[in-house]
Amino acid sequence: MTKLKQWISTLLVLMLIWLCLVQDVLSLGYSKKFYDVILPLPVYLLVTAGSYMLGTLGLRLANFNDCEEAAQELFQQIQEAQADLASKGLIL
Repeated sequence: MTKLKQWISTLLVLMLIWLCLVQDVLSLGYSKKFYDVILPLPVYLLVTAGSYMLGTLGLRLANFNDCEEAAQELFQQIQEAQADLASKGLIL
């Protein structure tokens, strides 16, 4: 099972549980306070997931490794290409 299928199936199960709680399918007879907490729960989960994703992205950007050797090699190749084009008469 791919990761996408795992995420979709997990979200589907959570959504069905939430709908059962909101519609009171099991007739549990919970209080209005409980209903007030359950009703906006998907919005809370969406904000929490978005915050986690932004935090993870920021952390990975902060820990991003520079490739000094690759940068120097690329710079050398650019200089060689410029010299080759200059020898063919192209002025950069």
